[in-house]
Amino acid sequence: MTHPCDMLVFGGTGDLALHKLLPALYHLHRDRLLPADLRIVALARQPLGRDAYRALAERRCRAQVARTSFQAETWQSFAERIDYFAMDASQSAHYGRLARHLDNAGPRGRIHYLATAPSLFEDIAACLANAGLAGSDARIVLEKPIGHSLASALAINQSIGQVFQESQVFRIDHYLGKETVQNLMALRFANALFEPLWRAGHIDHVQISACETLGVENRGSYYDHAGAMRDMLQNHLLQLLCLVAMEAPVRFDAEAVRNEKVKILEALKPIAGLDVKDRTVRGQYAAGKIGGQEVPAYYFEKNVDNDSDTATKVSVPGYLEEDNANPQSDTETFVALRTEVRNWRWAGVPFYLRTGKRLARKCSEIIIQFKPVPHRLFQDGQANRLRIRLQPEESISLQLMAKSPGKGMHLAPVELDLNLAHAFRQKRRWDAYERLLLDVIEGDSTLFMRRDEVEAAWRWVDPIIGGWHAYYQRPRPYPAGSWGPEQAHSLLEQQGHAWHE
Repeated sequence: MTHPCDMLVFGGTGDLALHKLLPALYHLHRDRLLPADLRIVALARQPLGRDAYRALAERRCRAQVARTSFQAETWQSFAERIDYFAMDASQSAHYGRLARHLDNAGPRGRIHYLATAPSLFEDIAACLANAGLAGSDARIVLEKPIGHSLASALAINQSIGQVFQESQVFRIDHYLGKETVQNLMALRFANALFEPLWRAGHIDHVQISACETLGVENRGSYYDHAGAMRDMLQNHLLQLLCLVAMEAPVRFDAEAVRNEKVKILEALKPIAGLDVKDRTVRGQYAAGKIGGQEVPAYYFEKNVDNDSDTATKVSVPGYLEEDNANPQSDTETFVALRTEVRNWRWAGVPFYLRTGKRLARKCSEIIIQFKPVPHRLFQDGQANRLRIRLQPEESISLQLMAKSPGKGMHLAPVELDLNLAHAFRQKRRWDAYERLLLDVIEGDSTLFMRRDEVEAAWRWVDPIIGGWHAYYQRPRPYPAGSWGPEQAHSLLEQQGHAWHE
Protein backbone atom coordinates (compact mmCIF):
# COMPACT_ATOMS: atom_id res chain seq x y z
CA MET A 1 0.00 0.00 0.00
CA THR A 2 1.33 3.41 -0.94
CA HIS A 3 -0.69 5.35 1.65
CA PRO A 4 -0.73 5.10 5.49
CA CYS A 5 -1.85 1.66 6.59
CA ASP A 6 -3.00 -0.26 9.68
CA MET A 7 -2.39 -3.98 10.07
CA LEU A 8 -5.08 -5.30 12.42
CA VAL A 9 -4.13 -8.63 13.99
CA PHE A 10 -7.21 -10.45 15.29
CA GLY A 11 -6.10 -12.93 17.96
CA GLY A 12 -3.27 -10.61 18.96
CA THR A 13 -2.48 -12.45 22.22
CA GLY A 14 -2.35 -15.91 20.60
CA ASP A 15 0.70 -17.99 19.82
CA LEU A 16 0.61 -17.26 16.10
CA ALA A 17 0.65 -13.49 16.61
CA LEU A 18 3.27 -13.47 19.37
CA HIS A 19 5.54 -16.27 18.12
CA LYS A 20 5.38 -15.75 14.35
CA LEU A 21 3.79 -12.51 13.17
CA LEU A 22 5.35 -9.98 15.51
CA PRO A 23 8.89 -11.45 15.25
CA ALA A 24 8.54 -11.41 11.46
CA LEU A 25 7.34 -7.80 11.49
CA TYR A 26 10.19 -6.88 13.85
CA HIS A 27 12.75 -8.27 11.40
CA LEU A 28 11.14 -6.41 8.50
CA HIS A 29 11.21 -3.22 10.58
CA ARG A 30 14.85 -3.76 11.51
CA ASP A 31 15.75 -4.23 7.84
CA ARG A 32 13.77 -1.08 6.95
CA LEU A 33 11.37 -2.95 4.69
CA LEU A 34 8.14 -1.87 6.36
CA PRO A 35 6.41 1.30 5.20
CA ALA A 36 7.31 4.10 7.59
CA ASP A 37 3.65 4.78 8.41
CA LEU A 38 2.54 1.16 8.98
CA ARG A 39 0.79 0.75 12.34
CA ILE A 40 0.21 -2.67 13.95
CA VAL A 41 -3.02 -2.94 15.96
CA ALA A 42 -3.37 -6.11 18.03
CA LEU A 43 -6.94 -7.12 18.88
CA ALA A 44 -7.91 -9.59 21.60
CA ARG A 45 -10.29 -10.02 24.53
CA GLN A 46 -7.72 -9.56 27.29
CA PRO A 47 -8.17 -6.19 29.05
CA LEU A 48 -4.65 -4.93 28.41
CA GLY A 49 -3.39 -1.42 27.90
CA ARG A 50 -1.02 -0.47 25.10
CA ASP A 51 2.06 -0.49 27.33
CA ALA A 52 1.14 -3.85 28.88
CA TYR A 53 0.71 -5.41 25.46
CA ARG A 54 4.01 -3.97 24.24
CA ALA A 55 5.73 -5.50 27.27
CA LEU A 56 4.11 -8.87 26.53
CA ALA A 57 5.13 -8.64 22.88
CA GLU A 58 8.71 -7.81 23.86
CA ARG A 59 8.97 -10.83 26.17
CA ARG A 60 7.65 -13.20 23.54
CA CYS A 61 9.73 -11.73 20.74
CA ARG A 62 12.92 -11.90 22.80
CA ALA A 63 12.27 -15.63 23.15
CA GLN A 64 11.80 -16.08 19.39
CA VAL A 65 14.40 -13.70 17.93
CA ALA A 66 18.09 -14.61 17.98
CA ARG A 67 20.10 -12.62 20.51
CA THR A 68 22.30 -11.20 17.78
CA SER A 69 19.21 -9.91 15.96
CA PHE A 70 17.36 -8.42 18.92
CA GLN A 71 18.46 -4.84 19.57
CA ALA A 72 16.87 -2.80 22.35
CA GLU A 73 16.98 0.45 20.40
CA THR A 74 15.45 -1.18 17.32
CA TRP A 75 12.75 -2.75 19.46
CA GLN A 76 11.81 0.60 20.96
CA SER A 77 11.29 2.12 17.53
CA PHE A 78 9.35 -0.97 16.45
CA ALA A 79 7.18 -0.90 19.60
CA GLU A 80 6.06 2.62 18.70
CA ARG A 81 4.22 1.03 15.76
CA ILE A 82 2.24 -1.30 18.07
CA ASP A 83 -1.18 -0.44 19.41
CA TYR A 84 -3.65 -2.64 21.31
CA PHE A 85 -7.41 -2.63 21.36
CA ALA A 86 -9.40 -4.91 23.68
CA MET A 87 -12.49 -6.38 22.01
CA ASP A 88 -14.35 -9.63 21.46
CA ALA A 89 -14.23 -10.44 17.73
CA SER A 90 -17.48 -12.38 18.01
CA GLN A 91 -19.43 -9.34 19.26
CA SER A 92 -20.67 -7.08 16.45
CA ALA A 93 -21.18 -4.15 18.85
CA HIS A 94 -17.43 -3.95 19.48
CA TYR A 95 -16.62 -3.10 15.87
CA GLY A 96 -18.18 0.35 16.11
CA ARG A 97 -15.79 1.14 18.97
CA LEU A 98 -12.92 -0.24 16.88
CA ALA A 99 -13.86 1.95 13.90
CA ARG A 100 -13.91 5.05 16.09
CA HIS A 101 -10.55 4.11 17.60
CA LEU A 102 -8.99 3.70 14.16
CA ASP A 103 -10.52 6.88 12.77
CA ASN A 104 -8.61 8.89 15.35
CA ALA A 105 -5.53 8.43 13.17
CA GLY A 106 -7.25 9.70 10.03
CA PRO A 107 -7.90 7.90 6.69
CA ARG A 108 -5.72 4.80 6.35
CA GLY A 109 -5.65 1.57 4.38
CA ARG A 110 -6.34 -1.58 6.40
CA ILE A 111 -4.99 -5.13 6.42
CA HIS A 112 -7.11 -7.48 8.54
CA TYR A 113 -5.05 -10.50 9.63
CA LEU A 114 -7.35 -13.20 11.05
CA ALA A 115 -5.06 -15.19 13.36
CA THR A 116 -8.17 -16.78 14.86
CA ALA A 117 -10.17 -19.99 14.66
CA PRO A 118 -11.72 -20.45 11.19
CA SER A 119 -15.15 -20.53 12.84
CA LEU A 120 -14.83 -16.75 13.32
CA PHE A 121 -13.89 -15.87 9.74
CA GLU A 122 -17.44 -15.35 8.47
CA ASP A 123 -18.62 -13.30 11.44
CA ILE A 124 -15.52 -11.09 11.44
CA ALA A 125 -15.88 -10.31 7.74
CA ALA A 126 -19.55 -9.39 8.13
CA CYS A 127 -18.85 -7.20 11.16
CA LEU A 128 -16.02 -5.42 9.35
CA ALA A 129 -18.38 -4.61 6.50
CA ASN A 130 -21.11 -3.33 8.84
CA ALA A 131 -18.60 -1.10 10.61
CA GLY A 132 -17.27 0.39 7.37
CA LEU A 133 -13.85 -1.28 7.76
CA ALA A 134 -13.88 -3.35 4.56
CA GLY A 135 -13.58 -0.78 1.78
CA SER A 136 -11.83 -1.13 -1.54
CA ASP A 137 -8.47 -0.28 0.05
CA ALA A 138 -8.75 -3.09 2.64
CA ARG A 139 -7.22 -6.56 2.52
CA ILE A 140 -7.97 -9.66 4.56
CA VAL A 141 -5.55 -12.49 5.44
CA LEU A 142 -6.97 -15.91 6.30
CA GLU A 143 -4.89 -18.53 8.10
CA LYS A 144 -5.39 -22.19 7.28
CA PRO A 145 -7.40 -24.29 7.57
CA ILE A 146 -10.10 -22.74 5.42
CA GLY A 147 -12.91 -24.85 6.83
CA HIS A 148 -12.90 -28.54 7.75
CA SER A 149 -14.64 -29.87 4.62
CA LEU A 150 -15.67 -28.77 1.14
CA ALA A 151 -19.06 -27.56 2.40
CA SER A 152 -17.54 -25.44 5.18
CA ALA A 153 -14.85 -24.06 2.84
CA LEU A 154 -17.53 -23.07 0.34
CA ALA A 155 -19.49 -21.32 3.10
CA ILE A 156 -16.41 -19.39 4.31
CA ASN A 157 -15.36 -18.40 0.80
CA GLN A 158 -18.88 -17.27 -0.07
CA SER A 159 -19.17 -15.16 3.08
CA ILE A 160 -15.74 -13.59 2.57
CA GLY A 161 -16.57 -13.01 -1.10
CA GLN A 162 -19.67 -11.02 -0.19
CA VAL A 163 -17.47 -8.49 1.61
CA PHE A 164 -14.09 -8.59 -0.18
CA GLN A 165 -13.12 -8.96 -3.82
CA GLU A 166 -10.93 -12.00 -4.55
CA SER A 167 -7.98 -9.67 -5.19
CA GLN A 168 -8.33 -8.44 -1.60
CA VAL A 169 -8.21 -11.93 -0.05
CA PHE A 170 -4.90 -13.52 0.95
CA ARG A 171 -5.20 -17.18 2.06
CA ILE A 172 -1.88 -17.88 3.67
CA ASP A 173 0.09 -21.13 3.72
CA HIS A 174 3.45 -20.50 5.35
CA TYR A 175 5.07 -23.41 3.46
CA LEU A 176 4.79 -21.35 0.28
CA GLY A 177 6.89 -18.62 1.88
CA LYS A 178 9.90 -20.88 2.38
CA GLU A 179 12.91 -20.01 0.25
CA THR A 180 13.36 -23.56 -1.02
CA VAL A 181 9.75 -23.82 -2.17
CA GLN A 182 10.26 -20.80 -4.38
CA ASN A 183 13.60 -22.19 -5.50
CA LEU A 184 11.71 -25.25 -6.70
CA MET A 185 10.05 -23.05 -9.31
CA ALA A 186 13.42 -21.49 -10.21
CA LEU A 187 15.01 -24.94 -10.44
CA ARG A 188 12.31 -26.16 -12.81
CA PHE A 189 11.60 -23.14 -14.95
CA ALA A 190 14.95 -21.30 -15.10
CA ASN A 191 17.24 -24.25 -15.88
CA ALA A 192 17.22 -26.14 -19.16
CA LEU A 193 18.92 -29.07 -17.45
CA PHE A 194 15.84 -30.46 -15.68
CA GLU A 195 12.88 -29.64 -17.93
CA PRO A 196 13.48 -32.47 -20.48
CA LEU A 197 13.71 -34.98 -17.60
CA TRP A 198 10.79 -33.66 -15.53
CA ARG A 199 8.21 -36.15 -16.78
CA ALA A 200 7.03 -39.75 -16.65
CA GLY A 201 9.64 -41.00 -19.12
CA HIS A 202 12.46 -40.24 -16.68
CA ILE A 203 10.96 -40.01 -13.18
CA ASP A 204 10.14 -43.23 -11.34
CA HIS A 205 8.19 -41.73 -8.44
CA VAL A 206 7.91 -38.66 -6.18
CA GLN A 207 7.84 -38.55 -2.37
CA ILE A 208 6.65 -35.55 -0.36
CA SER A 209 7.08 -35.80 3.42
CA ALA A 210 6.44 -33.48 6.35
CA CYS A 211 7.59 -35.31 9.48
CA GLU A 212 7.57 -33.92 13.01
CA THR A 213 9.03 -35.17 16.28
CA LEU A 214 6.65 -33.03 18.33
CA GLY A 215 3.26 -34.26 19.49
CA VAL A 216 0.10 -32.17 19.66
CA GLU A 217 1.58 -30.09 22.53
CA ASN A 218 -0.87 -27.29 23.42
CA ARG A 219 -3.00 -27.73 20.28
CA GLY A 220 -4.92 -30.74 21.54
CA SER A 221 -8.40 -29.19 21.52
CA TYR A 222 -7.94 -28.01 17.92
CA TYR A 223 -6.09 -31.06 16.68
CA ASP A 224 -8.63 -33.62 17.87
CA HIS A 225 -11.18 -32.07 15.49
CA ALA A 226 -8.70 -31.75 12.64
CA GLY A 227 -6.15 -34.55 12.44
CA ALA A 228 -3.16 -34.86 10.14
CA MET A 229 -5.24 -34.89 6.96
CA ARG A 230 -6.93 -31.54 7.58
CA ASP A 231 -4.02 -29.96 9.45
CA MET A 232 -1.20 -30.75 7.02
CA LEU A 233 -1.98 -32.83 3.95
CA GLN A 234 -4.98 -30.93 2.61
CA ASN A 235 -3.00 -27.70 2.45
CA HIS A 236 0.79 -27.91 2.86
CA LEU A 237 1.48 -31.20 1.09
CA LEU A 238 -0.99 -30.67 -1.74
CA GLN A 239 0.52 -27.24 -2.38
CA LEU A 240 3.98 -28.81 -2.64
CA LEU A 241 2.62 -31.46 -5.00
CA CYS A 242 1.21 -28.70 -7.21
CA LEU A 243 4.56 -26.95 -7.45
CA VAL A 244 6.33 -30.19 -8.33
CA ALA A 245 3.81 -31.23 -10.98
CA MET A 246 2.50 -27.97 -12.50
CA GLU A 247 3.26 -26.86 -16.03
CA ALA A 248 5.27 -23.71 -16.61
CA PRO A 249 2.98 -20.66 -16.31
CA VAL A 250 2.85 -18.29 -19.26
CA ARG A 251 4.27 -15.59 -16.99
CA PHE A 252 5.31 -15.33 -13.36
CA ASP A 253 2.36 -13.60 -11.78
CA ALA A 254 -0.32 -14.56 -9.32
CA GLU A 255 -3.08 -15.58 -11.71
CA ALA A 256 -0.89 -17.51 -14.14
CA VAL A 257 0.85 -19.49 -11.37
CA ARG A 258 -2.39 -20.31 -9.57
CA ASN A 259 -4.11 -21.33 -12.81
CA GLU A 260 -1.52 -24.07 -13.28
CA LYS A 261 -1.79 -25.24 -9.67
CA VAL A 262 -5.57 -25.64 -9.96
CA LYS A 263 -5.10 -27.82 -13.06
CA ILE A 264 -2.98 -30.24 -11.02
CA LEU A 265 -5.51 -30.46 -8.20
CA GLU A 266 -8.23 -31.20 -10.74
CA ALA A 267 -6.03 -33.87 -12.38
CA LEU A 268 -5.37 -35.82 -9.16
CA LYS A 269 -6.64 -39.38 -9.34
CA PRO A 270 -9.57 -39.64 -6.90
CA ILE A 271 -9.28 -41.87 -3.85
CA ALA A 272 -12.75 -43.06 -2.90
CA GLY A 273 -14.66 -46.19 -1.94
CA LEU A 274 -12.52 -49.29 -1.46
CA ASP A 275 -9.47 -47.43 -2.85
CA VAL A 276 -9.30 -45.63 0.50
CA LYS A 277 -8.34 -48.92 2.17
CA ASP A 278 -5.72 -49.78 -0.47
CA ARG A 279 -4.09 -46.40 -1.09
CA THR A 280 -4.15 -44.62 2.28
CA VAL A 281 -2.82 -45.37 5.76
CA ARG A 282 -3.95 -43.65 8.97
CA GLY A 283 -1.89 -43.79 12.13
CA GLN A 284 -1.99 -42.56 15.72
CA TYR A 285 1.13 -42.38 17.88
CA ALA A 286 1.38 -44.52 20.99
CA ALA A 287 3.83 -44.14 23.86
CA GLY A 288 7.47 -44.38 22.87
CA LYS A 289 10.83 -42.64 22.94
CA ILE A 290 11.96 -39.66 20.93
CA GLY A 291 15.30 -37.92 20.68
CA GLY A 292 17.28 -35.23 18.99
CA GLN A 293 17.25 -31.47 19.15
CA GLU A 294 13.48 -31.26 18.75
CA VAL A 295 12.72 -32.83 22.11
CA PRO A 296 10.97 -30.24 24.32
CA ALA A 297 13.17 -29.32 27.28
CA TYR A 298 10.52 -30.10 29.88
CA TYR A 299 10.57 -33.81 28.97
CA PHE A 300 14.16 -34.12 30.14
CA GLU A 301 13.25 -33.30 33.72
CA LYS A 302 11.88 -36.75 34.50
CA ASN A 303 11.77 -38.90 31.39
CA VAL A 304 15.42 -39.26 30.33
CA ASP A 305 16.42 -42.67 29.06
CA ASN A 306 19.94 -43.31 30.39
CA ASP A 307 20.79 -46.25 28.12
CA SER A 308 24.24 -45.66 26.65
CA ASP A 309 23.08 -45.93 23.05
CA THR A 310 19.93 -43.83 23.51
CA ALA A 311 21.13 -41.23 26.00
CA THR A 312 19.32 -38.41 24.23
CA LYS A 313 15.98 -40.21 24.03
CA VAL A 314 13.09 -39.55 26.36
CA SER A 315 9.83 -41.36 26.99
CA VAL A 316 6.70 -39.61 25.80
CA PRO A 317 3.01 -40.50 26.16
CA GLY A 318 0.78 -41.67 23.36
CA TYR A 319 -1.82 -39.42 21.77
CA LEU A 320 -4.59 -40.83 23.94
CA GLU A 321 -2.58 -40.11 27.10
CA GLU A 322 -1.82 -36.48 26.27
CA ASP A 323 -3.24 -33.77 28.53
CA ASN A 324 -6.95 -33.14 27.90
CA ALA A 325 -7.04 -35.99 25.38
CA ASN A 326 -10.20 -37.90 24.53
CA PRO A 327 -9.35 -41.54 25.42
CA GLN A 328 -11.75 -42.75 22.70
CA SER A 329 -10.41 -40.48 19.97
CA ASP A 330 -9.86 -41.93 16.50
CA THR A 331 -8.10 -38.79 15.24
CA GLU A 332 -5.14 -39.59 13.00
CA THR A 333 -1.72 -38.13 13.76
CA PHE A 334 -0.19 -39.76 10.67
CA VAL A 335 -1.32 -40.07 7.05
CA ALA A 336 0.38 -41.69 4.08
CA LEU A 337 -1.18 -42.12 0.66
CA ARG A 338 -0.44 -42.90 -2.97
CA THR A 339 -1.93 -40.92 -5.81
CA GLU A 340 -1.28 -40.01 -9.45
CA VAL A 341 -1.60 -36.92 -11.63
CA ARG A 342 -3.65 -37.87 -14.65
CA ASN A 343 -2.09 -35.85 -17.45
CA TRP A 344 0.41 -36.47 -20.24
CA ARG A 345 3.45 -35.34 -18.25
CA TRP A 346 2.86 -37.54 -15.20
CA ALA A 347 0.69 -40.50 -16.31
CA GLY A 348 1.69 -43.60 -14.36
CA VAL A 349 4.07 -41.88 -11.92
CA PRO A 350 3.17 -42.57 -8.26
CA PHE A 351 3.15 -39.59 -5.89
CA TYR A 352 3.57 -40.62 -2.26
CA LEU A 353 2.53 -38.14 0.44
CA ARG A 354 3.32 -38.59 4.12
CA THR A 355 2.91 -36.49 7.24
CA GLY A 356 2.94 -37.36 10.92
CA LYS A 357 3.70 -36.37 14.48
CA ARG A 358 6.10 -38.04 16.92
CA LEU A 359 8.17 -39.52 14.11
CA ALA A 360 11.85 -40.42 14.24
CA ARG A 361 13.15 -37.15 12.80
CA LYS A 362 11.93 -33.68 11.91
CA CYS A 363 12.15 -33.31 8.18
CA SER A 364 10.12 -31.76 5.37
CA GLU A 365 11.39 -32.67 1.94
CA ILE A 366 10.56 -33.57 -1.63
CA ILE A 367 12.28 -36.55 -3.28
CA ILE A 368 12.34 -36.82 -7.07
CA GLN A 369 13.45 -40.40 -7.78
CA PHE A 370 14.67 -40.80 -11.34
CA LYS A 371 14.53 -44.04 -13.28
CA PRO A 372 17.70 -46.12 -13.60
CA VAL A 373 19.85 -46.04 -16.74
CA PRO A 374 18.45 -48.20 -19.58
CA HIS A 375 21.36 -50.65 -19.45
CA ARG A 376 23.30 -51.21 -16.23
CA LEU A 377 27.06 -51.51 -16.95
CA PHE A 378 28.12 -51.47 -13.29
CA GLN A 379 26.82 -53.86 -10.68
CA ASP A 380 26.54 -51.36 -7.84
CA GLY A 381 24.99 -48.45 -9.70
CA GLN A 382 21.92 -46.63 -8.36
CA ALA A 383 19.34 -44.33 -9.92
CA ASN A 384 19.76 -40.58 -9.50
CA ARG A 385 17.73 -38.76 -6.89
CA LEU A 386 16.98 -35.07 -6.38
CA ARG A 387 16.24 -34.03 -2.80
CA ILE A 388 14.65 -30.66 -2.01
CA ARG A 389 14.68 -30.12 1.74
CA LEU A 390 12.48 -27.47 3.34
CA GLN A 391 13.41 -28.05 6.99
CA PRO A 392 15.25 -28.20 9.27
CA GLU A 393 17.89 -26.88 6.82
CA GLU A 394 16.87 -25.54 3.44
CA SER A 395 18.91 -27.24 0.74
CA ILE A 396 18.82 -28.90 -2.66
CA SER A 397 21.00 -31.91 -3.46
CA LEU A 398 21.37 -34.20 -6.45
CA GLN A 399 22.67 -37.73 -5.99
CA LEU A 400 25.00 -38.89 -8.75
CA MET A 401 27.02 -42.06 -9.13
CA ALA A 402 30.82 -41.81 -9.14
CA LYS A 403 33.71 -44.25 -9.04
CA SER A 404 35.17 -44.94 -5.61
CA PRO A 405 38.93 -44.34 -5.34
CA GLY A 406 41.09 -47.43 -5.69
CA LYS A 407 41.29 -50.55 -7.82
CA GLY A 408 38.25 -51.75 -9.71
CA MET A 409 35.14 -50.05 -11.03
CA HIS A 410 33.16 -49.71 -7.82
CA LEU A 411 30.53 -47.00 -7.71
CA ALA A 412 29.22 -44.98 -4.79
CA PRO A 413 26.59 -42.23 -4.57
CA VAL A 414 27.86 -38.69 -4.12
CA GLU A 415 25.83 -35.58 -3.40
CA LEU A 416 25.98 -32.30 -5.27
CA ASP A 417 24.72 -29.92 -2.60
CA LEU A 418 23.32 -26.43 -2.88
CA ASN A 419 23.23 -24.86 0.55
CA LEU A 420 21.25 -21.69 -0.07
CA ALA A 421 22.58 -19.82 2.95
CA HIS A 422 26.19 -20.52 1.97
CA ALA A 423 25.63 -19.94 -1.74
CA PHE A 424 24.26 -16.44 -1.15
CA ARG A 425 26.31 -15.77 2.00
CA GLN A 426 23.28 -14.93 4.04
CA LYS A 427 23.81 -13.95 7.65
CA ARG A 428 20.21 -14.87 8.45
CA ARG A 429 17.56 -16.68 6.45
CA TRP A 430 14.21 -15.00 6.09
CA ASP A 431 11.35 -16.61 7.93
CA ALA A 432 8.44 -17.60 5.68
CA TYR A 433 6.13 -15.13 7.43
CA GLU A 434 8.48 -12.23 6.71
CA ARG A 435 8.20 -12.80 2.99
CA LEU A 436 4.46 -13.41 3.05
CA LEU A 437 3.65 -10.42 5.24
CA LEU A 438 5.66 -8.19 2.93
CA ASP A 439 3.76 -9.62 -0.05
CA VAL A 440 0.45 -8.80 1.66
CA ILE A 441 1.58 -5.22 2.27
CA GLU A 442 2.69 -4.92 -1.37
CA GLY A 443 -0.45 -6.65 -2.68
CA ASP A 444 1.36 -9.57 -4.35
CA SER A 445 -0.81 -12.72 -4.08
CA THR A 446 1.43 -15.11 -6.08
CA LEU A 447 2.32 -17.19 -3.00
CA PHE A 448 -1.23 -17.29 -1.63
CA MET A 449 -4.07 -19.72 -2.37
CA ARG A 450 -6.93 -18.68 -4.57
CA ARG A 451 -10.51 -19.62 -3.73
CA ASP A 452 -10.78 -22.36 -6.37
CA GLU A 453 -7.49 -23.90 -5.18
CA VAL A 454 -8.84 -24.35 -1.67
CA GLU A 455 -12.10 -25.80 -2.92
CA ALA A 456 -10.39 -28.19 -5.37
CA ALA A 457 -8.17 -29.50 -2.56
CA TRP A 458 -11.19 -30.15 -0.31
CA ARG A 459 -13.06 -31.75 -3.21
CA TRP A 460 -10.24 -34.32 -3.47
CA VAL A 461 -9.74 -34.82 0.28
CA ASP A 462 -13.39 -35.17 1.39
CA PRO A 463 -13.95 -38.64 -0.17
CA ILE A 464 -10.87 -39.95 1.64
CA ILE A 465 -12.11 -38.77 5.02
CA GLY A 466 -15.57 -40.08 4.17
CA GLY A 467 -14.11 -43.47 3.23
CA TRP A 468 -12.30 -43.76 6.54
CA HIS A 469 -15.59 -43.35 8.37
CA ALA A 470 -17.62 -45.46 5.96
CA TYR A 471 -15.30 -48.44 6.38
CA TYR A 472 -14.52 -47.63 10.00
CA GLN A 473 -10.81 -47.49 9.28
CA ARG A 474 -9.39 -46.63 12.68
CA PRO A 475 -5.87 -45.21 12.89
CA ARG A 476 -3.18 -47.85 13.22
CA PRO A 477 -0.96 -47.36 16.30
CA TYR A 478 2.74 -46.64 15.92
CA PRO A 479 5.31 -46.05 18.67
CA ALA A 480 6.55 -42.49 19.12
CA GLY A 481 10.04 -42.21 17.66
CA SER A 482 9.32 -44.58 14.76
CA TRP A 483 8.57 -43.81 11.12
CA GLY A 484 4.86 -44.52 11.44
CA PRO A 485 2.73 -47.65 11.02
CA GLU A 486 4.20 -50.64 9.20
CA GLN A 487 1.38 -50.39 6.68
CA ALA A 488 2.86 -47.09 5.46
CA HIS A 489 5.95 -48.98 4.32
CA SER A 490 3.84 -51.67 2.67
CA LEU A 491 2.08 -48.93 0.70
CA LEU A 492 5.35 -48.33 -1.19
CA GLU A 493 6.67 -51.89 -1.15
CA GLN A 494 3.70 -52.97 -3.22
CA GLN A 495 5.12 -50.80 -6.01
CA GLY A 496 8.75 -51.80 -5.40
CA HIS A 497 9.58 -48.54 -3.63
CA ALA A 498 10.63 -47.45 -0.14
CA TRP A 499 10.43 -44.23 1.84
CA HIS A 500 13.58 -42.16 1.82
CA GLU A 501 14.58 -41.90 5.49
